[in-house]
Amino acid sequence: MSIKTALSRLQQIPEIQSRYNVFTYVNERASSQLESIDKNTTADKPLNYTLAAIKDNIATKNMPSTCASKILDGYMSPFDATVVSLLLEAGTVIAGKANMDEFGMGSAGIHSHFGPTFNPLFDHKDRVIAGGSSSGSAAAVASGVVDFALGTDTGGSVRLPASYTSTFGFKPSYGRLSRHGVISYAQSLDTVGVFANDLSMIDRVFSLLDKHDKKDPTSLSEELRHKFTSLTTKRKTLRIGIPEEFSQESVPAEFRAAMTAIIKRLMKKGHEVYPVSIPSVKNALSIYYTLSPAEAVSNLSRYDGVRYGYRAESDVEDGTLFTPTRSAFGPEVQNRIILGNYNLCSESFKNNYIKAQKLRVQLINDFDRAFRFPNVLSGNSVNKDGVDIMLSLTSTSFPTTYDEVVSEENKNPLNTYINDIFTMPMSLCGLPTMTVPAGHAFGIQVFSQHGNDYELLDACSEIDALVNS
Repeated sequence: MSIKTALSRLQQIPEIQSRYNVFTYVNERASSQLESIDKNTTADKPLNYTLAAIKDNIATKNMPSTCASKILDGYMSPFDATVVSLLLEAGTVIAGKANMDEFGMGSAGIHSHFGPTFNPLFDHKDRVIAGGSSSGSAAAVASGVVDFALGTDTGGSVRLPASYTSTFGFKPSYGRLSRHGVISYAQSLDTVGVFANDLSMIDRVFSLLDKHDKKDPTSLSEELRHKFTSLTTKRKTLRIGIPEEFSQESVPAEFRAAMTAIIKRLMKKGHEVYPVSIPSVKNALSIYYTLSPAEAVSNLSRYDGVRYGYRAESDVEDGTLFTPTRSAFGPEVQNRIILGNYNLCSESFKNNYIKAQKLRVQLINDFDRAFRFPNVLSGNSVNKDGVDIMLSLTSTSFPTTYDEVVSEENKNPLNTYINDIFTMPMSLCGLPTMTVPAGHAFGIQVFSQHGNDYELLDACSEIDALVNS
């Protein structure tokens, strides 16, 4: 990396921003920060001169952290998220805060207080979506103005935009990267992820951020991390599973052809490929939209106009402050608040929420039975004949235009929820998953057992080489 390259990229940001609406905030001090690094020649840091985009739900002390919502418009965090602090210490300069679906709720990147993000793979006049909710992070990488970007993945919010923008999108195992300073959507699912145009950059960033954080109660302990390391073995020959439940005839022919070609090349290289069954995958969509809105309701209750964030112009004494303040939430957030409250009401809680939690455990057990690498969290017995990794498509279709997405949502808000059908199961189980570009505006998913992140990254390197051979 060089300061010349970084400064050249910064000069491209205004045009990219005007075309694709990638950022909610552009760091005007980035150039001077790069020059400051250049003058301090004694500081040889691993990520010197790299530029990053940070999703706007990850706290930054010197830049607004708004979750792309009116209710947090202009909010300045008093501290940096742990992942941001680690990047700054390593020499990264933040180019800006990346646009997103409000509070991470959406799969198209259109539900932002600052307007939708568009896909840099297409002419900006076509207004093709970049995917969501980490739309700006993916678009910033795809446009070439940053070396990498941080996003968050709750049900596919890193992997789906990566597929739509032909970038690499990595969702690590749940708990490997600190969530301290990440504004919560659904805390049992939220995972910080990394976008880049090459796997070596993802490997460098992930290795730097892969640390226990005592400030995050969901951060994996050092003891568990040592267990993962001792269990990981680099195999020359991989056992690869193709889940039967992820096969759909309705996907584009190009997707099926690309997947078949990759499987054939893997077999030619000597790897073993097997069909596997994960029966509980059929419940993933229902589980996700029962549990995630319920968690969101709790997390969003703090935005009441009293402590911080947007406050409506009302008299507190007449009791009208709360409702007009929370009316500042966008329509998609309001929909999920309603759904979450319903899921937690007495009758639905017993019939739906508790059942969804049990089905989530069943889904984890189904994946455990299929993998050779043990799940040290569940304690399920090891399947010695299981697979090392699995492959599936990331998306069900090519990205569509903004107008088409809006039309579908106007017909029924549930129409776009199905976009994450291939990505939700791994989020519910906390599995490490990577989207590898497999063609123009689509990718394949490579995933493994919880904790087996580094073997997964090695496998993705080989798969990427085969895709581009």
